[in-house]
Amino acid sequence: MDWTAFALTLRLAVLVTAVLFAVGLPIAYWISFSPWRWKFLVESLVALPLVLPPTVLGFYVLLALGSRSPLGRWWQSITGHTLAFTFEGLVIGSLLYSLPFAVQPFAASFGSVDRRLLAASATLGATPLRTFTRVILPLSASGLLTGIALTFAHTLGEFGVVLMVGGNIPGVTRTVSIEIYDQVQAFNYSAANQTALVLLAISFVVLSLVYALNRKAWVLWPWR
Repeated sequence: MDWTAFALTLRLAVLVTAVLFAVGLPIAYWISFSPWRWKFLVESLVALPLVLPPTVLGFYVLLALGSRSPLGRWWQSITGHTLAFTFEGLVIGSLLYSLPFAVQPFAASFGSVDRRLLAASATLGATPLRTFTRVILPLSASGLLTGIALTFAHTLGEFGVVLMVGGNIPGVTRTVSIEIYDQVQAFNYSAANQTALVLLAISFVVLSLVYALNRKAWVLWPWR
């Protein structure tokens, strides 16, 4: 079993989850509360990775990160290499691919908050930021947990985008899903099964924790 691939995959999943939590909150807030009549276009753009084949998304991300793109040329001028087939490129591809798994649960939770509570908070003189941190976030704890868990678990199991953007470079872009694929291609089903079982166990534990914590989501927000 390639523990280096596991370590790299966990690092990727943790980093992507942390970034999407920070980025997904304002996007979800805007989607939930913006009165703009055309915001469904933004919602469609965010949800696009759900319906696009991973290879299609990975292909366009690869083009965007390559040496012929403005981003690729800029990055190459700084680092001496392009973003394609690097861990940084893997992070960018994973961020785009997992974006809806963070934003949609966040937005659904924000949208379910009783608007009368928000109006009451504003009437009492609370700023929008204070209302967000003291009213919206505590009442949305269940959705936040779900979004975090889905993002983490989804990133753990990525294959198509990872293969297209990162390739199969040991210690750099070779994730667990690529490791399983390689073992199957080599007819080493025993090793593939061992790796898959570990990934299955991790995913099961993550989801079990989410369901358990969602039953007592208030413990995450002890503010009074």
